[in-house]
Amino acid sequence: MQKMISGTNLPVLKLKKNEERRLLAGHLWVYSNEVDIGKTPLTGFEPGSGVVIQSAVGKTLGAGYINPHSLICARLLSRRPRTVFDTAFFVRRLRIALELRAGLFASPFYRLVYGEGDGLPGLIIDRYADVLVVQITTAGMELLKEELLAALQQLLAPAGILLRNDNPMRALEGLPLEPVVIGVVPETVTLEEGGARFVVPLGTGQKTGWFYDQRSNRLALHKYVRGKRVLDAFSYRGAWGIQAAAAGAEDVCCVESSASALAALQINIALNGQEESVRLAGGDAFELISDMHAGGQKFDVVIVDPPAFIKRRKDIRKGEQGYFRLNRLALQVLAPGGILISCSCSMHLAENRLQGILLQAARQQGRQLQILERGFQAMDHPVHPAIPETAYLKALFCRVPPA
Repeated sequence: MQKMISGTNLPVLKLKKNEERRLLAGHLWVYSNEVDIGKTPLTGFEPGSGVVIQSAVGKTLGAGYINPHSLICARLLSRRPRTVFDTAFFVRRLRIALELRAGLFASPFYRLVYGEGDGLPGLIIDRYADVLVVQITTAGMELLKEELLAALQQLLAPAGILLRNDNPMRALEGLPLEPVVIGVVPETVTLEEGGARFVVPLGTGQKTGWFYDQRSNRLALHKYVRGKRVLDAFSYRGAWGIQAAAAGAEDVCCVESSASALAALQINIALNGQEESVRLAGGDAFELISDMHAGGQKFDVVIVDPPAFIKRRKDIRKGEQGYFRLNRLALQVLAPGGILISCSCSMHLAENRLQGILLQAARQQGRQLQILERGFQAMDHPVHPAIPETAYLKALFCRVPPA
């Protein structure tokens, strides 16, 4: 990708008539069916190369990069067509992102860059003190990798950077999937959240090792659990359940199917001295909760935070059925007056639809439902108001009053 982005030294990507409206409204993406391929054939561009984006009448909309093989064929990096995408550019963008996080969090553990939410599409960076875990998911950002890494060194001087190149989006962009280690990156780091400590693997965990996006929702959990019996389904590394125990829960059951996650759970339970208050149930959450219901077990607080059941639009119907089944089971083991915390990280499931699924599951069992709180992704995952795709996480804190 050429570093000088200007109308004179980069090719133009021209849009069809009226297809500039989303970009003018603030969006950063161009879809392949919005391009005037008669005037600017997509076959004329190399994946990741720089482009100036223009409307059908020649109005310059900004500069970015293109991948002609992707449905989202271009992404805007700057509204100024003469922007130079060099180290100084990334230093400016990263400093803006850093100022936000440094003002919000007391310790340097957070998502430093959240793609489009921070004006850097194709880039995710999670910070674990002096170690950074980076996910580059587009060919354009991959070609700017050296400038990005130089900016990170200049701004933060990290001890190590891990390029987690295992995101499946890289394969769609034609990028290699091998991880890259720069400097010293330990296998695990230890972080603190909500009065508990957690050992987090950086190279083998899901995503970048930790789900920072649920931080504020996990902290909201604390006021509901003192002296309570808690079920934490899809526990992963125990972020919900172990914090519940730290907040005074009497008994916590963590359900997890992954053997490696169960081993990590054991480590985190021991790290917090919770062997007496936290127990593990290994296996499929649907089957185990069904068995608990059959055995008459009840919990005062039930947390369901599953992986995304809806990854693509065509999965919506099947995914909604999964959310219904899961929440119906959760309600079956929830004691009268109990609290259900139901989460979804599926971008294609709107919050009002999740609420409708909960209502349907409750009414099927003849139970009432009260929504006490609505949770969203944490503040280090800022939502771009013109890009609804950046708002994906939702959590409903519900009470089921006694009959």
